[in-house]
Amino acid sequence: MYSRWNLARKLERFYEHGRCAQRFYSQALVGINQLETRPKVHYNRHILCGLHDVSYQVRPHRSFRSVEDPFSLVADELSLIAKNLREQVAEEIHKKAPKLASAAKYFFERAEGKKFRPTVLLLMASALNMPISQSTAEGVFNTLSEGLRARQQSVAKITEMIHVASLLHDDVLDDADKRRGVESLNFFMGNKLAVLAGDFLLSKACVALADLKNTEVVGLLAKVVENLVTGETMQMATTSEQRRSMEYYMEKTYCKTASLISNSCKSVAILAGQTAEVSMLAYEYGRNLGLAYQLTDDILDFTGNKDVLGKGVLSDIRHGIVTAPILYAMEEFPQLVEVVDRGFDDPADVDLALEYLGKSRGIEKARQLAEEHAYRAKEAIEALPDSDDEDVLRSRSALIDLTDRAIRRKK
Repeated sequence: MYSRWNLARKLERFYEHGRCAQRFYSQALVGINQLETRPKVHYNRHILCGLHDVSYQVRPHRSFRSVEDPFSLVADELSLIAKNLREQVAEEIHKKAPKLASAAKYFFERAEGKKFRPTVLLLMASALNMPISQSTAEGVFNTLSEGLRARQQSVAKITEMIHVASLLHDDVLDDADKRRGVESLNFFMGNKLAVLAGDFLLSKACVALADLKNTEVVGLLAKVVENLVTGETMQMATTSEQRRSMEYYMEKTYCKTASLISNSCKSVAILAGQTAEVSMLAYEYGRNLGLAYQLTDDILDFTGNKDVLGKGVLSDIRHGIVTAPILYAMEEFPQLVEVVDRGFDDPADVDLALEYLGKSRGIEKARQLAEEHAYRAKEAIEALPDSDDEDVLRSRSALIDLTDRAIRRKK
């Protein structure tokens, strides 16, 4: 874990562009040094911000009305977003580059799931549909435009385009032949076309991002693309020490998975004119949800069923990728370190690693870590300002429900 000084310095850099930078920085130092006394009816949670611990206040538990299906609350908007995505991806360039249009359209139509990320963002937009102070409104823009929801929908579309582009590129890098049970684009149309399709989606995302005309949001989502590249590089080129490091693994996981959803949630809050504190809570929800989601993915790689997952199990370890279950197993069985250092090129080493994993509590500890991040995501929603609006409460309940679904899913 970072020293307190290094931790505080990184927090200062993280917030250096905001008007509330010094206040956040000071609060973080206070929390880290445990110099602040809070009333007994409140308690502090220390949350991992990328790799930075910060403190925020959580109210006593409030009950939200449960929802049967979070996706149903935004189903109409999701259909509209999906339609717009297909049109933007395929129809706009059909005459100029029909093969490229067909390639991207193929992915959206053949591998289109429940649109988890756009669902989260639309629900977050509704969860933050609260009055803001006049001074705050004037500090962002004089009045929130009637097109706010459309702008937040645009963030959802941009997020999905960035996500799909990253999947297309990942499949090429991993030489994957399937994606969630569907033939991958690179397998169906070749690596070159898959890479170009991913590049095209990123370019469309950049154009849509510029149209928002919000420099802070542009900076956040541009950072996401940088993080995606950084995360993939971290996965491809690692030293033996890094492969054995849980800290390195969590940083890579943040870059590859959690950065996109966390910064997108924060962007939705910023567009709504919310305070820095509320925007940060939206960020923390997305970051912890993303980490919990990926940790569950890494567990399912060992425990899942190939037919249910729609992809081969043990794919990570066979590609030499060390994830949380193996890292925890190494803590119990140091002799596994030598096996990990060899890189799993030998199938016998894969079998040996699985044997140690089976004797360890690696899966259990990884699941506990996923549950902890899911819990922190819920706490971020609990810490949002009070509201009596039924739609707001319903959306917050749906966001909490999504955290449970993220860690209990089987695929």
